[in-house]
Parts: sequence; C-alpha cells; structure tokens
Amino acid sequence: MKKRKMLGSAVLSFAMGFSVFATGVFGQEAQPADTYRVFIQGPSSEKVKVKKIHGARWDFGNDGLTITVNSKQHQALLKNKNLKIERVQEVQLQTRTDAAGKAGAVASAVPNDQTPWGIQAIYNDNNIQATSGGDGIKVAVLDTGAYTSHIDLTGNVEQCKDFTQASSPLVNGSCADRHGHGTHVSGTVLANGGHDGLGIYGVAPQSELWAYKVLNDRGSGYSDDIAAGIRHAADEAARTGSKVVISMSLGSSAKDSLIASAVDYAYSKGALVVAAAGNSGPSSNTIGYPGALVNAVAVASLDNTQVNGTYKVSDFSSRGNPATDADYVIHERDIEVSAPGGSIYSTANNGGYTTMSGTSMATPHISGLAAKIWAANKTWSHTQLRTELQRRAKLYDVKGGTGAATGDDYASGFGFPRVK
Repeated sequence: MKKRKMLGSAVLSFAMGFSVFATGVFGQEAQPADTYRVFIQGPSSEKVKVKKIHGARWDFGNDGLTITVNSKQHQALLKNKNLKIERVQEVQLQTRTDAAGKAGAVASAVPNDQTPWGIQAIYNDNNIQATSGGDGIKVAVLDTGAYTSHIDLTGNVEQCKDFTQASSPLVNGSCADRHGHGTHVSGTVLANGGHDGLGIYGVAPQSELWAYKVLNDRGSGYSDDIAAGIRHAADEAARTGSKVVISMSLGSSAKDSLIASAVDYAYSKGALVVAAAGNSGPSSNTIGYPGALVNAVAVASLDNTQVNGTYKVSDFSSRGNPATDADYVIHERDIEVSAPGGSIYSTANNGGYTTMSGTSMATPHISGLAAKIWAANKTWSHTQLRTELQRRAKLYDVKGGTGAATGDDYASGFGFPRVK
C-alpha cells in the first residue's frame, strides 16, 4: 500500500463550538465602514423599485430581498412607510477551550486514530476499522467552507460554493476553508480513509459533499447568506433529483426570520435539516436557532464518559425546554437527539487531523447517520427518515448529565441514534 508523505507537525490548540449571532460587524470582504446590509419586505411594486435603484444581494421572492446600503440610503428607505426594513443579523463562530483544546493536537498526514471514539460509538462497535454507506445522498455542509484537497475528502466533493463574497453573492468552484471548522465537520460526515486507506473515516464515507461556504475566514457571516445557502441546497436537490441532508453547525441565541423561513422552505422541498443545539448549557432553555426550529433536527453533544450506564450529555451542550419533557413530540426549542461532540478527532484544513469539541461536532455525526440510513432506503421521504432517527434514538436512552433522565428529556432529547 502506498505510504503517505508526512506533514511537518503543527500544533492546533483550539476546540470549536457553536456559532452565535453577534451585534458586532464582521464583513466577508473589506467594505466601506458606512455600509451595511438590510432586509426589505413590502409590496412587490415597492420592492421592484428598491431593486432597480440598489440592486439585490439576495432576492427571496415574496419573502423579501437584501441589499447593501450606506447610512444616507438607509435613512431614505426608512421614509417609505410601505416598506419594512431590518438590519441583517450577523453571526460569529465562537470557540470552546476545554481539556482537549488546551492540550492541543499534532496535525500529521496520517491520523493517530482512523475510527475515533465518536465513530465507534455511533456504529456501536469499538473494534470497527472502517465505515461504509451514504452512496447517492448529498450532504450540504454550511460552514466556513472545506479543504476539498484533503486526501480523505477530495473523492467525495461534488459541489464547492462560496456565498460570502461581497463582490458576488454566489461563486461556484470556490469554498476555501482558512478557518478549519468546516473541514473538521465535513470529515465527521464523510471522510473516506483516502485512496490509500490510511486516513480517517466519517459516518457515511460514500455520500457526496456539497461544501457551502456561508461563514468567512474569521468564522463570521450574514444570516441572508446562510439563508441563501439553505435555499440553494434545497433547490439543487430538486434540480438534480437528489436526496439532501443540510448540516449546520452554526446558530443563534435569537430566532432569525431569514434563516427560519429558509429552513421551512428547504423542509417543504424534502430536505432534512440538521443543526447544532448550541454551547450555552447546562441551564435549561438555552438552545439556539436554527436548531430550535420545529423543522430542524436539534443535536446535543455527548462526552466520551459513562454516567448511569450511558454516555453523558456535555456540560456545555445547550438544553431545551423542560416543560415539554416526556411527550416525544418536537416543539420549538426542543432537543431532538444527541451524538458525540466532546473531543472529536477529524480532518484539518492543513491536510492533517485535529481535535475539536462542541455541538458543532455532534451535528455531523447525525448528518452522516441520516445519509447512511437514507442511502439504504432511497424511497423514503425526509419525514420518514426523521422518524427513523427518532426511533433509533429511543433505543439508546441517555441518562447521564444535567437534565438527562429516562425517556424524552430536555438535555438529550429522544436519545442517541446509532447505526445498530
């Protein structure tokens, strides 16, 4: 078997977590200080006038459009009483620093573990040497992009698109990840071990990657770009006749109308939307959006620790609403399922491997599992797939960690769905 050429060692001492909307300005490209983005809603005739004057960043049809304006233009628009005008929210990817993050991880061309603990756990097999499944299913990873030349990812890349550039809303063939977060979560979904079989394995290594860069190289971005990425994934699935899982390790402490409507749109088109619960635990009612939406599968994080005979919900993992415990019904602001998220080893954007923690890392485990199940049941709808995820979650009830209890609870949801 061909041996890989070793990379020079590099210490990567960060551990990624959940994205939250911030009020600070983090533009994708250098823009004049006096410009910002706004969301326009109102009668079609008025929106047509706005678009003619200012152009449009994204036109969401009846839902409205976004434009970039300066203060003077903004004030002029506010005088039009027929229009509803809101500032577009911005997101910032936040990092976690836990034990794994402080210790760091040495990135090399060959991983020190080809099937990390999260893969072993979701496959329910501590001796697994390689994974399989996912053929024909598209997984749209909306994140900081992906290092598509990584030996363990390159064979699975089908689309690579950038939604963050100020000069052009959508750039095909570009999704460079200079941050690292997107490459890491992509590996957990579908890393295929590389052509030499010496690399790391994700949950569904035969699935196809749609790498959508919706956050910039600092891990920040605009909610309209994220919404556009969600809608585009759904439209591309419809155009190509494909099944798509939309995986988002990002979110907000507050509900954003652009992203919420985009999730509803994608769900109506048959996409399964999977999103991180957030890293604001262990208090209740800390779940973030879009995970908190009814049409998104919210994923909590598990540690590689056994408590009460099960894996433990991470202390940092956001919790849902205790008032809706035990009913096995998904309400807004509910956790749905749990998956490994503490100290997860996966692909790095320098071509090597590193460890990160967060519900960001739990999410791609579920996205990969969804792709694997769907590939084996291609006649299923996304709602049938979601029901199967819930059924499997009930088979492994999580009883460890703050708020975890027998049955449907606000910490772990229905439980931890696995391959077997």
